[in-house]
Amino acid sequence: MKYLILLFFISINTLVAEPADWSIAKQSHANEKDIEVYYSKTCGCCKKWMKHLKQHNFNVKPKPEAFMDKIKKEYGVRGEYQSCHTAIIGGYVIEGHVPADDIKRLLKEKPDIKGLSVPAMPVGTPGMEQGDHKDPFYVITLPKKGDAKVYRYYDKY
Repeated sequence: MKYLILLFFISINTLVAEPADWSIAKQSHANEKDIEVYYSKTCGCCKKWMKHLKQHNFNVKPKPEAFMDKIKKEYGVRGEYQSCHTAIIGGYVIEGHVPADDIKRLLKEKPDIKGLSVPAMPVGTPGMEQGDHKDPFYVITLPKKGDAKVYRYYDKY
């Protein structure tokens, strides 16, 4: 329910449905490849997401944390945008199961935002795979001020 409420408040620019095949890189890298990932040591999906990033040639620097709330507060990730892990790359915050190609696109375009988020933990996102089941989900911007906007929409298929 929280996820649906969040979507109600998001300003939607353009919805472009993308197929969710994480193994195929569609974006090339900008200069930045080093990504710090703060996560709970007991979280299996966080480790799977880091594996996804490594498959896309990111240099993952794992940062196990006992208190993720402290990290989210430090980087200004509001409750409605939160997921299980928080990453930092090129001055941007990446919250949750954001696909690697969206991070690459962010680093190329360099928009004036705080970062990207996939709120909650939608089934089928990178690291949250459960067989062929994939829920549709949004990658949203973490705004410096104002409202979040849709960065990319992934439809189930």
